[in-house]
Parts: sequence; structure tokens; C-alpha cells
Amino acid sequence: MGEIEAFNGYLASYRAATPRESRLCAAGDALVSCHRHYKSRPTHGIGRFKYLLPKEVPKKKKDKIQMKPINVGTEHEYGDVNIQMTSYDMCLVEHFAQYVHKLCNRLSIRVNESYAMPTKTNEVLFLEERGSKMQLDAVLTTHQRVVQISGLSSTFAPILLEVIQSSQPEGVHLLVKEHTEADFKSRLKSRPELEELLAQMN
Repeated sequence: MGEIEAFNGYLASYRAATPRESRLCAAGDALVSCHRHYKSRPTHGIGRFKYLLPKEVPKKKKDKIQMKPINVGTEHEYGDVNIQMTSYDMCLVEHFAQYVHKLCNRLSIRVNESYAMPTKTNEVLFLEERGSKMQLDAVLTTHQRVVQISGLSSTFAPILLEVIQSSQPEGVHLLVKEHTEADFKSRLKSRPELEELLAQMN
């Protein structure tokens, strides 16, 4: 009975108190302050978080890829040279391209860039002995990697080629040639419809 009377007395004092008065809430034997400080503060803006995020920078339009001027070279030094590696095995040609790139770096040969050419797919067809229709026999996928170097001296070039050829794995075709404008255009995606429209305009 004493506990019920104490609880009723606490409820009466709780109702009579104003919101700004400090109250004490009995929770067992502990006394906890229940004064609500946030009631007098404005509540607008609660839940908004955009002001915490960094401001988004507007995306810049990608500039059209332009071809860099080709280094022709001098009498005693080669200009831009492409080391092309082609194979049907992607892992094999990829590792060999990495080896050539690291080799050039160790020998202090300037590497302009190292890139992959678009993958080409060739279909192998065969004709039956007594038939007239071609049938698909196999599909060959060709992978090509290019390491472009510059500033190779004419005296050191044979040594570099000999080292690369001695490490050339089986099944990888190696070609070393000067870089041309056609090599740059072959990296870009062809758009035949646009080319036809340009031809009609000209």
C-alpha cells in the first residue's frame, strides 16, 4: 500500500509541474534527470543530410582523342616503334607483353604506352566431299598487345630484338614496325554509317 501511495503522489507532482521545470524520474532506486532540452529548439531540417555531402562537380565532356605527333627519329636513333605481339592465347600474349614492358624499363628505353588492340574473331569453314554447303569447323579468337617505345638507338636495337626473340614463347607472333597514322586509327571504333554520310557530303 505504501508503494502505491508513493507512486500516486509522484504522478500528481509530475502533472502539476511545468515542461520547463526539472523533474526527477524514479527508476527503481536510481534517480535520472528527464529535462528535455531539445523541446525549445527548432525541429526543421531534421533528417536532411545533403549538406553533409561534398558538392558534386559537374562532369566534363570527354575531349575527342587526338593523335600525338609521330616522332620520326634521327640518323642514329629510331622514332616511335611498335612492338606487336599476337596470339590465340590471351594469357600468353598478356604475360609476354608485360615482360617486354618491364625489359624496356630495366634497359632505360622510354615506353610511350602499352595497350591492347580490339579482339578479332575468325571463323574456319570446311566443305564436305559430296556437299556444296560450307560448315563451321572452328572459331579462332586473335588477341594483340602493343608496346610502343621511342628513342631506341640504332646500335642497341639488334641487341634488344635478340633478347626479345630469345624469350618469345611458342604460339606468339612478333612484329616490330614503325608507328604510323594507320596504327592509331586502327585502335578507334569504326563507324561505317558516319563515314558514308561524310563521303556523301564531300
